[in-house]
Amino acid sequence: MKKTVLALTLAGLFLSPTVWSATSGITLDGHSLTLEDAWEIAYSNKEVHIAPAAMKKVEEANQLLMTAASKGIPVYGLTVGVGLNKDKSLFDAHGKLTPEAIAASKAFNVNALRAHGAGIGPAMPDELVRMAMVIRLNTLLVGRTGAQPQVATLYQQLLNNHITPVVPSQGSVGEADITLASHIGDVMMGEWKVHVNGHEQDAASALQAAGITKLDPIGKDALSILSTNAISAAYSAQALLAAKQIINVTPEVFGLSLEGLNGNVAPFLPQSLSVRPFPGVQDTAKVMREVLKGSYLWQHQDGRALQDPLSYRTTVFVLNEAHKEWAEAYQMLSIQMNSSDDNPAVIVNADKSLIENSQVAQYYVHDGKVNGAIFPTSNFEPLPLTLAIQNLSVAMGHLAHNSVQRTLHLSDDHFTGLSRFLAGEENNGHAFGAIQKPQVAMLADIRSLVNPVSLDGQPMAGSIEDTYTNNLQASTRLTKIADDMRYIYGLELLHASQAIDLRKHKNPDITLGEQTGKLYSSYREKVKFVDKDRIFSDDIENSAKLLQQYLALPLIREGHNE
Repeated sequence: MKKTVLALTLAGLFLSPTVWSATSGITLDGHSLTLEDAWEIAYSNKEVHIAPAAMKKVEEANQLLMTAASKGIPVYGLTVGVGLNKDKSLFDAHGKLTPEAIAASKAFNVNALRAHGAGIGPAMPDELVRMAMVIRLNTLLVGRTGAQPQVATLYQQLLNNHITPVVPSQGSVGEADITLASHIGDVMMGEWKVHVNGHEQDAASALQAAGITKLDPIGKDALSILSTNAISAAYSAQALLAAKQIINVTPEVFGLSLEGLNGNVAPFLPQSLSVRPFPGVQDTAKVMREVLKGSYLWQHQDGRALQDPLSYRTTVFVLNEAHKEWAEAYQMLSIQMNSSDDNPAVIVNADKSLIENSQVAQYYVHDGKVNGAIFPTSNFEPLPLTLAIQNLSVAMGHLAHNSVQRTLHLSDDHFTGLSRFLAGEENNGHAFGAIQKPQVAMLADIRSLVNPVSLDGQPMAGSIEDTYTNNLQASTRLTKIADDMRYIYGLELLHASQAIDLRKHKNPDITLGEQTGKLYSSYREKVKFVDKDRIFSDDIENSAKLLQQYLALPLIREGHNE
């Protein structure tokens, strides 16, 4: 399966050159997976290792679960059905797991994985499926699923052998991605389809060629595989990486635009911001000042406006909010990737508070070898992550709005004191009079994308499943917002660089900031000064590509706010 352009760029941005070799590998332990590590595994040839202590937790949880089954304790998805069928007993163990009970459990698991395989639409990109498997493996290693240890091993084997299940990209309402993740379980059983080295083939032959033993599911295996938010979390991870690049490059884009305008630095001075000390705003302003270090804007100039349009003056606050919302979304994603979203939760040596109540006591399992409890949960609810993704989308929308307004002002000779539509000295044509339209069109697209989707849905499965978050949709929207913003920022760069060149024609001695100067130089290597009318589509595309790859002075640093 061919990798997407966005995915390839993200790989280049966030992976070091050593990632592409099979060196030390990455060890998953259930509690320390980072966004960068997960994305690295999705692309690299490094082996995925499982921490022995984590695998022991998986084994103990499975033992506890099967002990509960042998005692006839009702367990959702194990001894009783799922969803509206929770009132139906799957088998009666009568104190032991008889051959009949085991056969009934296996049949239920196989049928559950098949019946939930109902995804629609084009296949997910392979790297996102791999990301989802990394996340699910890590959350399984928390030791709360009760699945057979082989389930964890199969995720590891699929990743290390680069056997990627074909997973449709649509069909999740965001209360566990049950109709999508089930396709991975189908592959584990030797059914359905996979991609191997970019080619599609049947799962059975791929597993056989790799020497991988097929899953014979029992107990809670099926529910552990399909009832997870790992698919949509992978989309959230992609969205955060894309948004991170846009946020990081914003100070340089803004700084170059301010230099093109001959604007005022007062709005992001520490003195002015101390009057209303919103959290983080001073740190954001500091980065904005750093990118303009050495700029001519720090020297007084007669005729410079005392106050610029609001889209320039308020960007320090807009950028700060985007940064804050990104940090919040990352925190929620980190929790999602490093904790269990299983229902029920299988907890070895569970806390015994409130056990004196008979309603609570029924969940506990006591045995000479293993003790704990199996609790019904709502941990499949990813709303904290979804709301954070949506809030970040809104903040990104404000960044986009400010960029479009700044670009429009750069074309207006009333604000710049330069030629109308930034026409070159010998250009009597249209100059930049028409190319603002695609930027405004992108902004219209973003305005529709920032609308919340977490409340869109209706009760399903006999009305017992009556909530939804649509986290996958919210995350794909954020990725699209970031993609649109590359073009919006690219058009602002086109205008800002043109304005700077026109100023240099009048005054060759003006200097740019250390960081804005680097961005300007990189940009001019890709897009030349517009001295006369030309077709701009390639310029716009090259502008967007530059921003997608540009290593800016980061507002979000590796290991900071993460």
